[in-house]
Amino acid sequence: MLTFHHCPQTRSSSVRWLLEELGVDYTVERVDLRAEGGVPDTYRAVQPHKKVPAIVHDGVTVTERSAITIYLCDAFPKAGLAPAIGDPRRGPYLSWLAYSDAVMDPSIAARFNKWQYDARTVSFGTFEDMLAHVERTLAAHDYVTGDTFTAADVQVGSLLNWTVRVFKLVPESPAIGAYLDRLQAREAFQRAQALDAA
Repeated sequence: MLTFHHCPQTRSSSVRWLLEELGVDYTVERVDLRAEGGVPDTYRAVQPHKKVPAIVHDGVTVTERSAITIYLCDAFPKAGLAPAIGDPRRGPYLSWLAYSDAVMDPSIAARFNKWQYDARTVSFGTFEDMLAHVERTLAAHDYVTGDTFTAADVQVGSLLNWTVRVFKLVPESPAIGAYLDRLQAREAFQRAQALDAA
């Protein structure tokens, strides 16, 4: 049994998209992050900071988007969303998953909230360096690990969609625009968006 703890139209939407890509059965436990008084403390038993996403799969709890992605793709390998151990793309795949959580997300949050900070004192560096790295990668390849779609594209693409098309923090470049168009044409992306909207 797979239970997905989720609040629609938040960072956890990327995991809903991933679940749709995997084509597995799951149930949704809605976590209302916007509720008056906040999320009940009982939810800390699932996620210690009362955040989403989180999954519980056959009694195993997994939190954090990159960890959930690795876990689910390894648990359901038939979907082919993760390069296997030994595949030369496995390293870039894992690197992009970690990068999405450890560099992209905090630098985007800093830009969105207009935080002023010395990039030398934080682990994630600057928004500009992050965006330049993404641009170089997507100018060279259709997807972040090369010419085929992986679950890393779900996480990176979700963050880029919020950054470029939802919040419009930067103008849409040709490379990023073409990448987002490819991702948003996927049936699983469209299903996840429809489920969240409902």
